[in-house]
Amino acid sequence: MSIRNQRPDIKRPNMASSFCFAFHAHGLMKKPSIPPDFSHLNTLLSSAPLLKELQNLPMRIDVSTAIKKTSERILDAFVDSVFQFSDQQLLPSQSNFGPVEEIGEAVTVKCIEGEIPIDFPEGVYIRNGPNPLFGALQLTESVFGRSSHAWVEGEGMLHALYLKKDAHGNWNISYKNKYVESDTLNIEKKRNRPTFLPALEGESPAILAAYLLNQLRFGKVNKDLANTAIFEHGGKSYAITENHLPLEVDLLSLKTLDSWDINGAWDRPFAAHAKRAPGTGDLVIHGVDGREPYFVVGVVSGDGKNLVHKVDLKFKRNSFVHDIGVTERYNIIMDFPLIIDIDRVMKGGSLIKFEKEAYARIGVMPRYGDSYSVKWFEVEPHCTFHLLNCFEEGDEVVVRGCRAHGSIIPGPEFGQNKFEWFSKGFKPIAISEENSDHFTEDGFLFSRLYEWRLNMETGVVKEENITGTEFSMDFPMINDNFTGLHNKYGYTQVVDSIASSSCGLSKYGGLAKLHLDEQDNKIPKREKDSRVQIKVGYHAFEENEFCSGAAFVARNGGLEEDDGWLISFVHNEDDNISQVHIIDTKKVVGHTTAKIALPQRVPYGFHGTFITNPTQS
Repeated sequence: MSIRNQRPDIKRPNMASSFCFAFHAHGLMKKPSIPPDFSHLNTLLSSAPLLKELQNLPMRIDVSTAIKKTSERILDAFVDSVFQFSDQQLLPSQSNFGPVEEIGEAVTVKCIEGEIPIDFPEGVYIRNGPNPLFGALQLTESVFGRSSHAWVEGEGMLHALYLKKDAHGNWNISYKNKYVESDTLNIEKKRNRPTFLPALEGESPAILAAYLLNQLRFGKVNKDLANTAIFEHGGKSYAITENHLPLEVDLLSLKTLDSWDINGAWDRPFAAHAKRAPGTGDLVIHGVDGREPYFVVGVVSGDGKNLVHKVDLKFKRNSFVHDIGVTERYNIIMDFPLIIDIDRVMKGGSLIKFEKEAYARIGVMPRYGDSYSVKWFEVEPHCTFHLLNCFEEGDEVVVRGCRAHGSIIPGPEFGQNKFEWFSKGFKPIAISEENSDHFTEDGFLFSRLYEWRLNMETGVVKEENITGTEFSMDFPMINDNFTGLHNKYGYTQVVDSIASSSCGLSKYGGLAKLHLDEQDNKIPKREKDSRVQIKVGYHAFEENEFCSGAAFVARNGGLEEDDGWLISFVHNEDDNISQVHIIDTKKVVGHTTAKIALPQRVPYGFHGTFITNPTQS
């Protein structure tokens, strides 16, 4: 029985008035359009749990401390009285998206199939990913309606494989995992129960209630998840998600240290994909926010100590921009219509929505330019979360990324069948000669490598898919030594469209090597956009094996761009065993150099990286 059926005496509040006032108070709206109405709180504040809390308060107490503690206890009792938490259940086919426990101290790994190459670099292969603290993503029911965590939420957990040689050249390998200990994770750990109200998807009154109550109780509208990526700069490593500052992590102990605000110079969220500029080693960053300024670009010195440039690009909307590109002279700004809009929530809509009819554009910004120096190029509306690389070629700036017709984040509108929506989106893409845009309705999450050529002299844009429709691909990577420069090779994770459609979540059944300067004349003519697609080599895993967090590792002393390996966490769903696979990039198809069995299951996650010779912080 739902909460609203259990409490027939409570009517739905006038959310438009109550929460306009609340959001004005916290700076999220400019001005409430109608006076606030708090009459619905009278019944709630007179509930038995709240009276009990008030009766238990001591009589002789410091006034300021008393006010703070009293308000905290009242708000906690209010939430406990009104909101009912429950676990989101996983299907059997989704079992490896479920969380695991921390393993404790590093465990030595002995079971290796094949051999780790002698010239493979020493270091740590580490991957971030969501791992819900209390066993499952949460949903809540209340008088305000229903809200729930989206599939991308869940506290960040790092999975690290350490590879080190002894004095005789033998490999010593160990594995450990650990939560990224954000302030909000520690709050819930201390309380030992779900505490933050889900605030990303659901009915708009419930979302607004979650914003207000989370802010009043904890000073944040949502948790610091730290679950998306981990990157290194200036000799330090950081875990990151878009809605907060990076958290420094000691790679050897996996202990979380402190947030990184670049010595107080950066005061906003910090997007997950910073890029190191070629030549200088400076780090180009960006941050999006729910309030103006919506989009800010920064440049951090190579040693990580100083913010040497910061500029508001004066966006008129809050585009959820996950990645940024760099070339030798420019920063590449992606502005696509995946929009975060508080006003839309106030009107009963969703917080994040892919507005497929809205404009899309790419900006080319001089490295230390301002908002007026950006040259904007209008492009076809679509969704691109991840860039492969960008570079300059004559008068053109070339941008390559994984492009789809729709957005996988956050998912369907509230009220739609979530499983059905994702399953339909993951279906193999179908070509239709009758359809004006050449694609049928299914497969809107199918992602292909796309190329935009932006002519800086004429303003002309040439845009086209450069991979065929046989496989969907995402999570692109390159040899990092070629970031911002012309590169001949790229690599991606390959979606198993059938398994993903059956599961309702994305599963990656292989890896791809992209030969960017070679054409594939075998692609049927009907699958072409405007030119012959590039050559792609596919590495397929065994049946029911899927990967996450793949990264490129350059060979020690390697002279060629593709001289190295791909490394990835791979899970076998039949025997429930997780491994790390090492694959020679010179012979990607049909060959695995080494398989390293891990002491426990590793859930599917997001971005991984390989960091050579990490040191204690």
